Amino acid sequence: MTFFFSARAADHHGSLLVHLFQRARRAKLAGATAFEALEGYGASGGLHRHHALTDDAPVMVIMVDRRDRIEAFLADLDDVADKMTIMVSDVDVLANGAWSPRSAES
Repeated sequence: MTFFFSARAADHHGSLLVHLFQRARRAKLAGATAFEALEGYGASGGLHRHHALTDDAPVMVIMVDRRDRIEAFLADLDDVADKMTIMVSDVDVLANGAWSPRSAES
């Protein structure tokens, strides 16, 4: 699943990014990574950019796990879902650390 929001996005707990990662770790999701972009725009058409004084940079967070665990995680995000765009898609994991298709062939 992928989340898009502004670096300055916050909820009643503070930083949305920090709060999202805390929830993902508590839910024991398989993995999460955050990316901050230099510039971007979304449905509003407004330009978001990284700036030293007013950081409104776009942030993308990718989290991976099984579909049932992702659906359970999403069901618990009602209080912050309106602060971001959320996408869910199926993926094929081709390699994961020590395991890869090539090592399975030997």
